[in-house]
Amino acid sequence: MKFSIGGSLKLAFRPWVEGLENIPAEGPAILASNHLSFSDSFFLPAVLDRKVTFIAKAEYFTSPGVKGKLTAAFFKGVGQLPVDRSGARGAGEAAIKSGIDVIERGELFGIYPEGTRSPDGRLYRGKPGGLARVALATGAPVIPVAMIDTEKIQPPGKVVPKLMRPGIRIGKPLDFSRYHGMDGDRFILRSVTDEVMYEIMKLSGQEYVDIYATAAKRQIADAEKAEKAEKTAQADKAADTGK
Repeated sequence: MKFSIGGSLKLAFRPWVEGLENIPAEGPAILASNHLSFSDSFFLPAVLDRKVTFIAKAEYFTSPGVKGKLTAAFFKGVGQLPVDRSGARGAGEAAIKSGIDVIERGELFGIYPEGTRSPDGRLYRGKPGGLARVALATGAPVIPVAMIDTEKIQPPGKVVPKLMRPGIRIGKPLDFSRYHGMDGDRFILRSVTDEVMYEIMKLSGQEYVDIYATAAKRQIADAEKAEKAEKTAQADKAADTGK
């Protein structure tokens, strides 16, 4: 995949990269990145010599038919791990277990602390579960990463990407070994997550919003729904007046 898709991405989009020296040549590390576009999971691994393992919903790996098999092969090829979102705690516990397994193999584990793509290009509050718990359970260093302009290349809902240069800034590793074994303390988890998000904010230059991206998406959807309802009401009122 690195030679085929990765090579094609680098040739077509020519991504610029800062801080490659902060990625260890060997040994485990957690890459914690902002999340602007579906393509983030392709551009970051494409510029690295090492494999990066991300997590993806299990449905990508279990769909029936030829298309389902091709989709599963593709996601496996680009280093995605299936996560079963069913059960009491769903994707959170599955993601944590997957991350710990990757780290224990001495590999790179990629995670988006925001939990979902930013709806408007701003940086949102990090979720304290997956990132911090994997870091504290394993002692692996956390490397903050900022994706730049990928939302302009492939906005949500767009299939055909726009040809332009994205950027990737890779920060210095963060050591949280002082908190090792304290992954059951929610205040420590929050502190670790906030420290990582602050470093991502400095690298990306994004405006920070202290709510979860999922909540922001709900607010945006509610606002759009209200606006649509208002327009419908105005149209109905105008029609009644015309009568």
